[in-house]
Amino acid sequence: MKLVRPEVDRWRTLPPSKWNVTPETERLLRWWRDTSVREFPFFFCQLEAVETIIWLTEVAPKSYREELIAANDTANPGLFRIAAKMATGSGKTTVMALLIAWQAINAARRPTSSRFTNGFLLIAPGITIRDRLRVLQPEESGNYFEDPKRRIVPPEMLGDLRKARVVVTNYHAFQPRETMPVKPEARKLLTDRGEEPKKFLETEGQMIHRVAGKLMGLKRIIVLNDEAHHCYREKPGDSEEGTLGSEEKDEAKKNNEAARVWISGVEAVSRKLGVQAVYDLSATPFFLRGSGYPEGTLFPWVVSDFTLMDAIECGIVKTPRLPVLDDAVSGDMPKYRALYANLPKNALPKKGRRKTANELDPEELPELLRGALEALYRHYETTFEEWKAAGIDRPPVFIVVANNTATSKLIYDFISGYERTEAVGEETKSRLIEGKLKLFSNVTENARWRDRPRTVLLDSEALEAGDSLPDDFRKAATKEIEEFRAEVARRDGAAAAEKLTDAQILREVMNTVGQPGKLGGDIRCVVSVSMLTEGWDANTVSHVLGVRAFGTQLLCEQVVGRGLRRVSYTPNKDGFLLPEYADVLGVPFDFTQSPSPAKITPPPRMTRVRALPERAACEIRFPNISGYRVAYPPGPLVANFTDDSKLTVTPDDIPTTTDVEPIVGEGIEITLDNYEAQRMKSVYYAVAGYTLRRYIREDSKPKAFTPGEELDQSPASEIPLHRFGELLRITERWFDECLTCYGQNREAMKRLFLWRPLAQKAAERIARACAPSSAEEFVRAIPNPYNEEGSTRFVDFATSKTDLFKTSPDLCQIEYVVADQDWEKAFAEAIERELSDVCRAYVKNHNLGFEVPYEYRGETHRYRPDYILSLEDGNGADNPLNLVVEVKGRRSEQDAAKADTMATRWVPGVNALGRFGRWVFVELDNPYTFAGGIRSFLAANQKKKAA
Repeated sequence: MKLVRPEVDRWRTLPPSKWNVTPETERLLRWWRDTSVREFPFFFCQLEAVETIIWLTEVAPKSYREELIAANDTANPGLFRIAAKMATGSGKTTVMALLIAWQAINAARRPTSSRFTNGFLLIAPGITIRDRLRVLQPEESGNYFEDPKRRIVPPEMLGDLRKARVVVTNYHAFQPRETMPVKPEARKLLTDRGEEPKKFLETEGQMIHRVAGKLMGLKRIIVLNDEAHHCYREKPGDSEEGTLGSEEKDEAKKNNEAARVWISGVEAVSRKLGVQAVYDLSATPFFLRGSGYPEGTLFPWVVSDFTLMDAIECGIVKTPRLPVLDDAVSGDMPKYRALYANLPKNALPKKGRRKTANELDPEELPELLRGALEALYRHYETTFEEWKAAGIDRPPVFIVVANNTATSKLIYDFISGYERTEAVGEETKSRLIEGKLKLFSNVTENARWRDRPRTVLLDSEALEAGDSLPDDFRKAATKEIEEFRAEVARRDGAAAAEKLTDAQILREVMNTVGQPGKLGGDIRCVVSVSMLTEGWDANTVSHVLGVRAFGTQLLCEQVVGRGLRRVSYTPNKDGFLLPEYADVLGVPFDFTQSPSPAKITPPPRMTRVRALPERAACEIRFPNISGYRVAYPPGPLVANFTDDSKLTVTPDDIPTTTDVEPIVGEGIEITLDNYEAQRMKSVYYAVAGYTLRRYIREDSKPKAFTPGEELDQSPASEIPLHRFGELLRITERWFDECLTCYGQNREAMKRLFLWRPLAQKAAERIARACAPSSAEEFVRAIPNPYNEEGSTRFVDFATSKTDLFKTSPDLCQIEYVVADQDWEKAFAEAIERELSDVCRAYVKNHNLGFEVPYEYRGETHRYRPDYILSLEDGNGADNPLNLVVEVKGRRSEQDAAKADTMATRWVPGVNALGRFGRWVFVELDNPYTFAGGIRSFLAANQKKKAA
């Protein structure tokens, strides 16, 4: 597209007599530029967007229109689209009002002109924005056109404007509805007989009449797309996006379905009513993932560009403050800047809430996420008190954008409180747990639901079920609900008001956040998944936390934009807007980055890796273990602390101080030093109690196992409370001897062990240190009852990896070793080169199915050791020693948990069963002494056995 802005700038400086526009347009342009007729003048960006479209319609040479038509031909054949890029919070709704006024007034006074119309179809991406855009319907009370503060049109033109027909809808309305109720069984029967399924659906004409009946009979209309980046046709031909991952494919599929419905609806309107032009308004008019274009590609029909940086520099939106520095020493950016990327893998649920509701515990939030929540909340407390002291009659709003509905419900329960069901003997009892962030808790200190919620959940499940509101809310908010019901009755009829659902009430709560006297006036916190697609925002948002992946800067800008709408537009005595800030954690936003095309890579070459039948003599069999049974011996617990019992906590794990800075303006520091007030005795009690409940209760038995004893699989029925005093003393020892904290505030970091994830780490180490010393007497492994044993003979898979080692037919049943790192390949080479005299067979544990269950951070994980070796150690060919080998470089705390489980649970437990042979475990960390290390281990093992 040719550069339009310089042309419009030159045209704007001309005297009105040379504007070459209609008298009506000239009157409007003069009116809009007159700063004396309204309290707050229009922003320059608003006027520029409108003036650019007016110039292209009434003034521009034909070549500009032809270039726009060409730009539309690929993605929107048959439609004439013009897009204005406007940053969130810069006033897109006002721009729509100005465009409607310009078109409608010209159409009323020039009914024969083909350039103007008084029919408008406004399309929104969701119900939330649709409801907000009702202010653009002239017949609505409180509409923009009659607002004395805005004064969109001169008084003498208001009558002409009222002739405009404005329909507001959301794109979902374009989906054809059923014309008759048909049961699924009947529909399937008719379809199987060859009946056309579409016969049960509306025709295109019926759909248009339902959506835009008020516009029927007009010769042409104008479509205005709000958040127009959801409306496009997929790129024909080959995609330029390259290969997408599974989550990216799911997102691309949703984007395409939405875009297809939206653009198909506009095309249907064009066929039935005639679309003169489509005006797109969006902060991010880019092609989305799945469009076939590189994600972030600007729509080629964009003619006006007002970026977020422009809006921030002008001060018409809040200035976002993002983390720029913390007291962690690792990583290229602060931990809270890219929060989701710094969380441990699988730390948050990946599925929807309905599938995992019974598996989630709000106490189990990863410590880095909890640290971000509490640090940002602590600054929110300060902001809350400042607003209160200033007499502001509404609270600041804290929003959380989560990755899925399971995570959003988990965070929502942590913040607002929840109901917990616990078993007490043979009965179950429920109790309310107060939210961890006090100002957001929906549960009182007396364990009762608040009449009016302080925190709400906005996701697909919550909107469908309306379950985010406490039961007493209807009673407490009777006045506001009845006012809302009256509004629905006036707008949609008495029948719609009578059928008002909880989900509609919840939407109204969301729509009125930050509006005193409305249903959402008291809301302080919003937890959401669908906030972006719903288009929700409020001008009272002060704090934003992102808990999701951010693949592009486009998505970062969308999330940050939720909090940038200003509270006040009142200038100071110098005529400038006072600065307002939104503090943002968890969003890796880069103000200077531009989108880059994805690289296209060819599919990889695949290699088949399998067990060869002719190598059956090298078969290795192994037990499939599903768990362990431990009997603690009678007498007091004894803790033997080792190096694996030690734990170091640094700001790399949980930053205690983070500097949050804007591009320009005042920065802040968020900290966790409020935990200094906690007593260490409370921490000891919490960790000891958790260790007792989690580890000692399940495994306690009064005596050791005897050979051949049938294992009792059921857990102990009671907590051995007599052990608590012992555990408390052991816990204090652990804190003194094994815990090391670094950073600016070490005392506060020690007290963070009140958090469940950190208490888990301490408890695991304490429980391992208290494990029975005679492991084979007190530990039994529990085999999988359906599949007790695995074997190398079942291996058969294809791999795209290229680092393969071809094995010897005399030593390995599987044709190749698939190496994940150089050391693993070097180990296979060392076995075949230096250990062939003692090694009967070996196998790399890749797609073998050999897994070891172990506990880490309170959850059961599966550990896959690197190798299994069958060794001759002097006990005969029929009784080889099975050596499980881990080839390890740097050792993490999770690796320590794996090694401890092998040494104190898996190996003694399997050997005690007596039917899977003899097993040992070793870790090797020097690639130059692999063979020597195994020989030394064998010699030591034989010496130990002889002793």
